[in-house]
Order: sequence, then C-alpha cells, then structure tokens
Amino acid sequence: MYQDLKTFEVPKNFRGKSKIVVQLWSLIQCTLFRLSPKIFYSWRRFLLRLFGAKVGNNVLIRPTAKILYPWKLTIGAWSWIGDDVTLYNMANINIGENCVVSQKSYLCTGSHDDSKPSFDIFAKPITIQNEAWISSDVFIAPNVNIGKACVVGFRSTVNTDLPPKMICFGNPAKPIKPR
Repeated sequence: MYQDLKTFEVPKNFRGKSKIVVQLWSLIQCTLFRLSPKIFYSWRRFLLRLFGAKVGNNVLIRPTAKILYPWKLTIGAWSWIGDDVTLYNMANINIGENCVVSQKSYLCTGSHDDSKPSFDIFAKPITIQNEAWISSDVFIAPNVNIGKACVVGFRSTVNTDLPPKMICFGNPAKPIKPR
C-alpha cells in the first residue's frame, strides 16, 4: 500500500497555536484582512503583528495575499508581498529586507513523506535573504534558501538553494547569469 490515510495524524503542536487561534486567524484573514482597501498596508501589518508575525517597517502586503500561520512569519523592512501570493508556512518563512515576492508566487514549507503509508506530514523553513526578488508565479519548496540579491525568474520552480547575486530561472530553477 502506498498510502493509508486513515492512519494519518497531525503531530501535536504542529500548527504552533490552538485550533481556536488558527480558526480565528482564518476568519480575520477572510474578512478584515482580505476586504481591506489596497492602500491599507498599515492595517494589514497590524493584523499580522496581532497574530504574532514579525513585520518590519513599511512592508507592503496586498490584501489578496494568503498567510497560513502569521506566528511563523518574519518579513524585513521595506519588503513587498504581491497580489495572490500564498505563504503556506507550516514552518517558518523568513523574508529579508527590501525583498519582493511578486504576484501569484507560492512559498510552501510543508509536504508529506511518500515512503510511509501513514503519509506523515513535515515542515521545513524557507528563507529569502535581503534584496532578493521572487518574480511572478514562482513556486518555492520546503527547506530552500534564496541568496542575497538573487532574482528568481517568472514561473520558476525552486527545489534547492539558490546563490546570492544571481539571476536564476527554470524548472528546476538554476543560476543563469550574475545580477
């Protein structure tokens, strides 16, 4: 048998907060966060900080961005999170200063162990160093580090670490030339 989902269990404290807090954040995100006018950046920063996110000064987060667990999110000053970005942060996502995560990008910190019938879930962090640019519709897998000032080209898939000061592109993303 490849997977037997009746044996699946979420590990204790996997979410980092109680089910009530998780559901409260979900409700806040669907209403007060998502329905806020585009220019209400300080309001969205406030809501994220209220739920434990570490958000630097002048961070711009669009209302259509989706954050799974704010308490597992750090964003440095002057960074931008674009429309329809998903930060699926079952583990920590750390975004440095002066970073851009462009529209429709998906940062995913978790997956399942396909070698076990219980389909065990795991989570590993993603780090994006200062001055990196994740362009449109990029997928970043768990346990990836994007180097300082790295550019990841549109629609790339990032499964491994990428070096600093390089333009990287493709599926899988690879360094193409210096920035």
